[in-house]
Amino acid sequence: MLIRKPVSEVYEAFVDPAITTKFWFTRSSGRLEPGANVTWEWEMYGAVAPVSVKAMETNARILIEWHDPAHPVEFSFDGRDDGTTLVAINVSGFHGDDEAVVPMAMDSMGGFTFLLAAAKAWLEHGIELNVVADHHPDAHVT
Repeated sequence: MLIRKPVSEVYEAFVDPAITTKFWFTRSSGRLEPGANVTWEWEMYGAVAPVSVKAMETNARILIEWHDPAHPVEFSFDGRDDGTTLVAINVSGFHGDDEAVVPMAMDSMGGFTFLLAAAKAWLEHGIELNVVADHHPDAHVT
């Protein structure tokens, strides 16, 4: 997803929970740092995800592991000469046969598509789309 903001601003939005909570999770136990273990919460769903930061390259890459069983998620940030940033997300490590893996991969792809759209709206226009909260409104616990 192309985000029309400089790579330093886009990268920081994924590292700093004060910004990330505007477009993805509602609470975090801390900032992403190399080797950190943090917890992300989606309070409206009563959902909690432990996150382990495996690698970071400033303004270029964030590699985390999350969920149970843990699997890697890599965020890539490609700063462009025109001041925009191309963000890509690669998820791997799903376990099971095709019948189990395909629905997990599709759900993951859908969720990360919402994330990128919401990040774009927030960073480019200062608009909170609430797509994560509004995706399953009947599942809210709060």
